[in-house]
Amino acid sequence: MRHQKAGRRFNRGSAHRKSMFRNLITSLVLHGRIQTTEAKAKELRRFVERVITMGKQVAPSSLEGLEGEALERATARRVHHIRTARRLVTDRAALGLIFNDYAERFKARPGGYTRVIKAGFRPGDNAPMAIIELVGESGPVVGIGENADEVATQAE
Repeated sequence: MRHQKAGRRFNRGSAHRKSMFRNLITSLVLHGRIQTTEAKAKELRRFVERVITMGKQVAPSSLEGLEGEALERATARRVHHIRTARRLVTDRAALGLIFNDYAERFKARPGGYTRVIKAGFRPGDNAPMAIIELVGESGPVVGIGENADEVATQAE
């Protein structure tokens, strides 16, 4: 019995599962929309929403107007969130998008940054497919990774 066990296992080992979700998170952040199986899309929501919330909590606009010790604390908090997100996001450009563009885009939104749309069945094995996308403007954000080096150097 799997009482009180959150998350799907997908018949994979933990390392394989973590790696798969890191790749899915990075692809979704970079492209804005990906197609995968319905179960993976539903499970992916948990991780993507958590990462975007991390970026939103320390948006660049939250540092404006701060001075002295308050600025140091806010900067340290931002670096902490960037390093925590780097465990799940494998690309510098994707980190730049999360902590700059998506943080400002979803600033007023209280959650629910993704949408899962059923997309029929896969021809080979009849697996239910779905499209998972970020809400708001459709398609990827223009200017991918403009500030990626800035975000990556903050975390180092």
